[in-house]
This record gives sequence, structure tokens and C-alpha cells, in this order.
Amino acid sequence: MSKTHLTETRFSNLELSDSILNSLDSAGFKCCTPIQDRALPLLLRDRDIAGQAQTGTGKTATFLLATFQRLLNDTEAKEAANQPIKNPRALILAPTRELAIQIHKDALLLSEHLPLKFALIYGGTDYQKQLDKIKSNVDVIIGTPGRIIDFYKQQAFSLDHIQASVLDEADRMFDLGFIKDIRYLLRRMPPRDQRLNMLFSATLSYKVTELAYEHMNNPVLIKIETETVTSRSIKQTAFCPSNEQKIPLLIGILQQYQPQRSIIFVNTKRCAELLDDTLTANGFKTAALSGDVPQEKRQRLLNDFQENNVSLLIATDVAARGLHIPDVSHVINYDLPQDVEDYVHRIGRTARFGASGEAISFICEEYAYSMPDIEAYIGEKVPVQAVTQELLAQDVILPERKPRPPQGDKPHRRQRNGKPRPPKAPASAPENPR
Repeated sequence: MSKTHLTETRFSNLELSDSILNSLDSAGFKCCTPIQDRALPLLLRDRDIAGQAQTGTGKTATFLLATFQRLLNDTEAKEAANQPIKNPRALILAPTRELAIQIHKDALLLSEHLPLKFALIYGGTDYQKQLDKIKSNVDVIIGTPGRIIDFYKQQAFSLDHIQASVLDEADRMFDLGFIKDIRYLLRRMPPRDQRLNMLFSATLSYKVTELAYEHMNNPVLIKIETETVTSRSIKQTAFCPSNEQKIPLLIGILQQYQPQRSIIFVNTKRCAELLDDTLTANGFKTAALSGDVPQEKRQRLLNDFQENNVSLLIATDVAARGLHIPDVSHVINYDLPQDVEDYVHRIGRTARFGASGEAISFICEEYAYSMPDIEAYIGEKVPVQAVTQELLAQDVILPERKPRPPQGDKPHRRQRNGKPRPPKAPASAPENPR
């Protein structure tokens, strides 16, 4: 992995407790990323932060380390004053199950030498197990808003003693309609000047900044500026296949590059299922992830992908939100997204933490209209390569087609003003991100 994404600031030079430094050392963390370098010194002095940085730049470690130090300081103060410690003392909110799971995983890694207990709370599975866990006097709750509010209304825990609050991917909170839930929880915590507040977002838009100033204590805005919206570590290329060439081209590219770990993005569940069947029939180890896949199966598929039991993960945007999977060498946009920010999010699944990666996009007949808006947003042209006969796989095995589901799976096309065009058929129910 490249070290160019790190600064010269070492964690040992920050005001972190020895137990935190020992945990960092065990995890192999020595130097700060730019967002950590700028945010942590302020957070460790109890200044609220609203931070913006590209995906994969160490935002999670930033708010976890600040949260841990705040709780250790609180423990010392309570013990010195001979006062009881009342939990929970920290709440970390994420927009998706996958992101919450990843934050919890990172929290366990970075707290190896700390006496902290965590509860991971999200919808879709393990209701009673999670309810019992949140009742067991945990220090930190990590999860998605819906189920956390469910348990709060059952009086399974209190927010009266929160010392640190975190909103991760705040822009996605807006997109997924969680802002009323967020405000519900924030208003039930101690006053904003009595807790440490952290907000991180891919973009600090007006609505995100407004949320920050409404519920935070005069936060410092930190933006890690880059020359481009997308990382320079990602090599971007595109092809212009006909619809009939998409599958032969995809298989040909996979045969040529032979990626150890790759994510293929599609726009609909139906397309994900078709690709899964087709690639499996042609000898590839795949897994398909869409929003309605049961949680236990989702985790099993993700574990298989991370452990290289499958090399190709086929995913829709809702299903892939919050995925932090290391060593993804290639991202393939089999379908171009309609939302320009989704393009940046997709290709950001590769080239994480200083690594390099490649993003390949298909500008097909159905979604070609998206590319001009994408290029305008990222501020650069995506180089287009010719679809040569050598790239098209021969003798592709096509699985027997299953009966088509009712029309309506096709996503709405967006006009340039951002408003959706009317659908041609009744839309299917949206995928549930919770």
C-alpha cells in the first residue's frame, strides 16, 4: 500500500492515552491521514468538528479515537470525584447496516486495550439479541437510527448521559430520509455544550452545515481539499458497448484482467440477478447483493467476498452503501448511475487508504445520457477505449431466462435539473436501506 496518503504527524505526538496508543500500535497505525491530522488535535481539546474528506481517508478512526479519549477522560473524572459511571456515554449513527457493522469492527480493533463495551444495533435481524445487548450497560452504541429509536422508546436505554455523539455520512442521512430520526435522538441528549459532537460527510452541503450548527457547539468546519472530486489513485476508463455487447465485454474484461476482488455495480435488482446467473454459468465465483437480501445472507455474502471465497460482488447502490472492503482492485459500472454522486461513491470502493485501483464504466445505449453529467461533476473527461473484437468473449453461456417480473424495476431517469422523469410503468417498492 502507498504511504503517500499519510502525513508526518504520528499518533504518539497527540494527546492520546497510553491504552489508545497501545491499541493503535497493535493495529499497525503509526501516522495520521490528513483528516486525522487536522481534526484530532481539536477534538482532543473538546472542540466539535464537522469534517469533509474523500471516502477511504480515515474518518472512522478519527471519530472513534476522539470518542474513546472523551470516555476515558470522563471515567477518570468520575472516579476522582467518586461518582458512578452511567451508560451509554456515546452514540454513533450511520445510515446503513453495512456501515454500522464496519464501524463496530473498527471500534473493536482500535479499542483492544480499552475497557469499553459496545452494542451494534441495526434493523433486519437479531431483534431480541440486540435488545438484550443494549440493556447490558454498554459504553458505546453504534447503529442505524430506526432500531435505535425503537429500543429507546421501549426505555431499553437512556440518552441522558451521552458524552460523545457522531453522525457519519450525514449527506446520506438526508438522502435516505433519516433527518427527523436524527433530530429526535439529538434533542434527547444532554445540551450540545455538554458533549463532544462530530459530523462527517462526503459533502458539507448547505443542509448538512445547517444541521451541524443546529445541534453542535460552534463546530469547526474542516474540509480536506483535493484537486479533483475523484482520487488520482483511481484509473478511470470507459467503453461504449451496444446492449448486446455488454455481457461479452464484461466477461472479456474479467478474463483479461482476472481481478482478485472486484465489485460490479448495476442499477436494478433484476440486472444483478441476471449477471449473477450469467457469470456463474461462465465459471466465475460471484455473489449478488441487493437491498432486499436478508441481513444474515448479506453478511455471509460479504464475508465470502472479503475472504476471497467469491471474487466478484455484484451490487446495487443501496446495497453497497457503507461497504469498506480492502483490496478491491477493480470497480466496474456495468450500468452507469443516474446520480453523479453515486458514481464517485462507487469508484471510491477501490483505491482506499492510499492503494491504487481501476474503475471501468460501460456507456451503453440505455444509460449513456448519464456520462455528460458525471464528467461535469468530477471535472474531467473519462477516457473512452474502443470495444475491439479481442475484448469480446466468445462462446458466452447464457443461462435459461427466468420469467420476467412485472415492469417497474427500471430506475427513473433524471433530468439535468435533478427532477425525475415520470416512470413508464408503476415503480416497484424501493429497496429498504435499514
